[in-house]
Amino acid sequence: MSTEILFLGTVITVDETRPRAEALLVRDGRIAAVGDAVEVRSQATPDARVVELGERALLPGFVEAHGHPTDAAVVLSRAMIDIRPVVLATAGEVMQAIREGLTARPEGAVFNGWDGLLQTGLSDPTLQQLDDWAGDTPLVILHNSGHVVFFNTAAARRAGIDRDTPDPAGSHWEKDAAGELTGKGFEVGTVLALLRDTLAAAQRDLPELLTAYLETLNAVGITTVSDMSWDAAKRPALDAARAGGGLRARLRLYEMSAPEVVASVAPQNGDELIRQVGMKTWADGSPWVGNILLSFPYLDTPGTRSIGVEPGSHGSANYTREQLDEVVERYFPEGWQLACHVHGDLAVDRVLDCWEALLERHPRADHRLRMEHVGAMTPAQFERAAALGVTASILVDHIYYWGEVLVDDLFGPEHGGPWANARAALDAGLKISFHNDGTVTPAEPLRNMAVAMTRTTRSGRHLEGAAGVTLDEAIRAQTLDAAWQLFSEHEVGSLEVGKFADLVVLSADPSTVTPDALPGLDVVETYLAGERVYSVSQ
Repeated sequence: MSTEILFLGTVITVDETRPRAEALLVRDGRIAAVGDAVEVRSQATPDARVVELGERALLPGFVEAHGHPTDAAVVLSRAMIDIRPVVLATAGEVMQAIREGLTARPEGAVFNGWDGLLQTGLSDPTLQQLDDWAGDTPLVILHNSGHVVFFNTAAARRAGIDRDTPDPAGSHWEKDAAGELTGKGFEVGTVLALLRDTLAAAQRDLPELLTAYLETLNAVGITTVSDMSWDAAKRPALDAARAGGGLRARLRLYEMSAPEVVASVAPQNGDELIRQVGMKTWADGSPWVGNILLSFPYLDTPGTRSIGVEPGSHGSANYTREQLDEVVERYFPEGWQLACHVHGDLAVDRVLDCWEALLERHPRADHRLRMEHVGAMTPAQFERAAALGVTASILVDHIYYWGEVLVDDLFGPEHGGPWANARAALDAGLKISFHNDGTVTPAEPLRNMAVAMTRTTRSGRHLEGAAGVTLDEAIRAQTLDAAWQLFSEHEVGSLEVGKFADLVVLSADPSTVTPDALPGLDVVETYLAGERVYSVSQ
């Protein structure tokens, strides 16, 4: 039995051959017709459900090109206590939440979201402070960036970590002059070592947690999301969520690279709903914790001192060039796309050098090598990337939440002002996407687009040093070009005949509001393959 939906009104297709249309017909989960109202209506059956859009607008479902859904589902669950700056604005609120959490969970408490740059007054805690706060209760605090973890002696003891524990690959345990742990670990290897038991316990509930998290993405219009920290051990939970009808968005998986680790599946795998498309690699860390590799120094300010950055520091990298070469050689010749986390400009050079040599050894016409976040990437580096066929996914929300921090506390106007320079990337000829990086910032594609256009912080300050993008460019970065980065542009990302009917209905045509008003538009409905997965009236 045919299931048809006929949308009449403003249709923004993101199809260069027909950017706008008056009607769209959905049949059996795919787009059957798009164009003039009379023409499309003539192809609908009499029993088609008709949706009169009125002042509303129909767009392709948004694509989150750099997400962490299986991790975010756990982090935002009861397994951890949420202290992110988008939830708790002040240091006092954070400390109160930690005290209350330790009282409520004497068996051990994990907190996520510490950010001394936004929650002014917090400084990186010492091991002695952590022990004083928690005593014999294991205490673990994740930095909001996900690149640093703080822990007390009891947590280290429970995880079997001591001064002689070797550093995980691409990660390290901070130690004092005497070689003792300081209660601080850098990068994902240390985080996983401390949270092994917590994550194992949450795994049992992951099917339900993932379903609930994907519902929150549907509520902001997202219908496709990548998982940039995919672990094949989660496959049974993912399969269970699918079997229970809980996968309300398409997942594009990127397995985490590690020494001696090979991909768990072949490059040709999966289907339209779940598919692994690449491998995730890292070059450096986070600007908010001081470990990105830069040609210029961090400023010496109260902010940088609060996060433990030494005066004059140029940051650091997680991997040497030789280590990067080893990682990419393990995966790229097998046919995998690579997505590399990189922020600092010297780290960008290192990755581009690595990839240029890689492509000389293993030429591939359509590799879509991805650079992730690219905060300090320069116009000249974007041009070099374009010449190599490289693409970039940009965390533009850094500007909204940390714009003042970038300029006043970390890097000054010369380097902080042009942070996340989407305009330069587009001018160089790159295809780009915008993303929110799991729990780092809320999933908010409409705000991503607005910030990329205006380069304005949440306090209303305009960052000088880079121009904004146009509305059409912003929409493409959140739809078709994001889908292209995931090798999914043939399925989703634009409203064209034959593609899946992954759709979002907005309360107004984005072109009729100012960029500042764009985040205020409501997501009225979201559809996945023609099935309504979110309605504002629900």
